[in-house]
Amino acid sequence: MFDSLKSKLKNILNKSSQLDADKVYNDPREKDAAEEKTIAEPVIKTVAEPVITKEPAKEEAPVAAKADDVPVPKEEEKPVSRKEWLKRNKQQKPAAKQKDESDTGKMVGDSGKKIKEDPLDDLLDELEVILLESDVAYPVVQDIILGVRDNLVNKKYGRQYTLEEVVKAAVMESVRNVLKVNEFNFDEWMDKQERPVVMMFVGINGTGKTTTIAKIAKRLKDDDKSVVIAACDTFRAGAIEQLSIHAERVGVKIVKQEQDADPSAVAFDAIEHARSKKKDAVLLDTAGRMQTNSNLIAEMKKIARVSKPALKIFVGDALAGNDAIEQAKVFDEAIGIDAIVLTKIDTDAKGGAALSIAHTIGKPIAFVSDGQGYDDLQVFDSNWMLERLFE
Repeated sequence: MFDSLKSKLKNILNKSSQLDADKVYNDPREKDAAEEKTIAEPVIKTVAEPVITKEPAKEEAPVAAKADDVPVPKEEEKPVSRKEWLKRNKQQKPAAKQKDESDTGKMVGDSGKKIKEDPLDDLLDELEVILLESDVAYPVVQDIILGVRDNLVNKKYGRQYTLEEVVKAAVMESVRNVLKVNEFNFDEWMDKQERPVVMMFVGINGTGKTTTIAKIAKRLKDDDKSVVIAACDTFRAGAIEQLSIHAERVGVKIVKQEQDADPSAVAFDAIEHARSKKKDAVLLDTAGRMQTNSNLIAEMKKIARVSKPALKIFVGDALAGNDAIEQAKVFDEAIGIDAIVLTKIDTDAKGGAALSIAHTIGKPIAFVSDGQGYDDLQVFDSNWMLERLFE
């Protein structure tokens, strides 16, 4: 899962560890030490000069000044006490390691190593290319790059962190911010709805929409909720039979009619049955339709008008990359989708759709399908994705 993108991100992190730290960091401590040396020297001179000019007043003040100044340079030799400073930070390092290093805010402080901008340009350019090659939408790439730059440049990072750890944390936080857009808790939403809860599933042929409906039906049943499935895909030969097999295996009721029947009538019958039997949920399967087929899009709009679904779910193929995003946009314009399920994510090496689709169209990913079994349906959240990209 995401093997291609994961390996490329690993290469970026390895390269960051090979950068010359002297060229990447502005070290404020070395600058401060140099300033302290230049300040210490004039102090001795200003004390020495009065000794010559004020011979008559042979008070011991000048000698006392000299005596006082002898230990001053030793006490102010901060570069020498650097060992103590490093020792103190080494003692703090185990505690820092226990923190969540994905949060750059925990690495940043008032003191530490400040990162320059210029040495990171090549690294960020390469990261941009990697994301584009992984089918991440261009606006999302720009948001990630800007986020990484903001997390890195001119921030002071604790000396206990390596450059690789700092870059990794910055990338992870930027990706997390992109993924957190419109996160959706399906189970919490479901508990707040009036019964029966009608859900309509849309998408093009071959995305795994019918199987996804069976998986969600199984999930709801396992949560002690009663489910009715409506076979509204009356266009495709075998679609009704396929959904009937799934319903039997999962153990839920199916409402169906003959092929070429009115899909809206099937949806209406299923909802009425659910109301009369006090069922919890109605899942409407619809014909897989290309987003360019205006007649089928019009039929889908009719189903939505009749059934008035509480949740309209777009089922997209993760392997389709940016094409899945374009499909989702068309369906959103037609009926206004509310959530997304990405299928075949277990075979997706690039990860572009998972990173882009929710952020691009402003709709949350509710689930990802990572296998053929009925239990192979995972709740999607930013931590789930980050664990698989940076594990």
